[in-house]
Amino acid sequence: MVGTALGSMFKNKTLLITGGTGSFGNAVVRRFLNTEIGEIRIFSRDEKKQEDMRHALRNPKLKFYIGDVRNFESIHNAMRGVDYVFNAAALKQVPSCEFYPLEAVYTNVIGTENTLNAAIAQGVRNVIVLSTDKAVYPINAMGMSKAIMEKVAVAKARTLGAGQTTICVTRYGNVMASRGSVIPLFVGQMKANQPITITDPEMTRFMMSLDDAVDLVLFAYQHGRGGDTFVQKSPAATIGQLARVLQDIFNARNEVRIIGTRHGEKKHESLLNREEMVRAEDLGGYYRIGSDTRDLNYALYFEKGEQRVSTHEDYTSANTHALTDAELKALLLKLPYVQAALRGETPALP
Repeated sequence: MVGTALGSMFKNKTLLITGGTGSFGNAVVRRFLNTEIGEIRIFSRDEKKQEDMRHALRNPKLKFYIGDVRNFESIHNAMRGVDYVFNAAALKQVPSCEFYPLEAVYTNVIGTENTLNAAIAQGVRNVIVLSTDKAVYPINAMGMSKAIMEKVAVAKARTLGAGQTTICVTRYGNVMASRGSVIPLFVGQMKANQPITITDPEMTRFMMSLDDAVDLVLFAYQHGRGGDTFVQKSPAATIGQLARVLQDIFNARNEVRIIGTRHGEKKHESLLNREEMVRAEDLGGYYRIGSDTRDLNYALYFEKGEQRVSTHEDYTSANTHALTDAELKALLLKLPYVQAALRGETPALP
């Protein structure tokens, strides 16, 4: 549920979600549909997914806009009368972006620039730009494009004054049972009595649900200042452990096959680098990293080192709280996807 403070914040307001037919868009819609929000606009280029969503939800608060963030006019037209924006449109499959890096740039960087310019032009109150752990020390095209996207958002926020559009970034890691998650893959392989294919059993990933990801964005709406980046503290598990616990849940004994690391995969996820950890503000379950407000007259900052950086380390899936098997099992059993699969249904991905 949306809290009381947030409920009043969004009362009779219009929310636009770019890439709104994806996992995150669906999670946001589920959270908001039964509140007093005025209108939710789903902006995406996939008319089939829009049609499926329209028929599944049948709610007059939902409005659908076909368009592409790569095209400024289409997002600018959809932005009229909007109060809040979730920018979730992205190319995020790591292997695909490795083979088509310019496509990642067009959507993740240029598309974000178009969305922000449209929001500013239309007087939108607040924009949240969704980013990823892969933007921290990026080693693949997807992460590199998201890192530049973050820089675009923060730089844009720096040019805006009080009373203008507030732009913030939220950064999160692995989202359990989303379309990019290995959980549906492992469950499908177990049910088909196929080998469970693992890239690296010692690979670690943050364990965050879609509801957790939505909570992060809502927290950013409440507490964000222009140019802030927000990260939610999350526990982690190894991929080998994830497969083992899922086998326990489904009482499966499938062979586990190690297939090796895919294009551009990291062994561990990083949500904050050590330079950011120096500046991070601990807000309990979240970190906030304020934007760097220096201008180009910053010779001083390069002539003197920063000793505090040497005493901090990155915030990664290797040094956060490591889940026990029992803790991971409890998290997995809360997922609607896993619950549906245990009932013998063929669950649709959110």
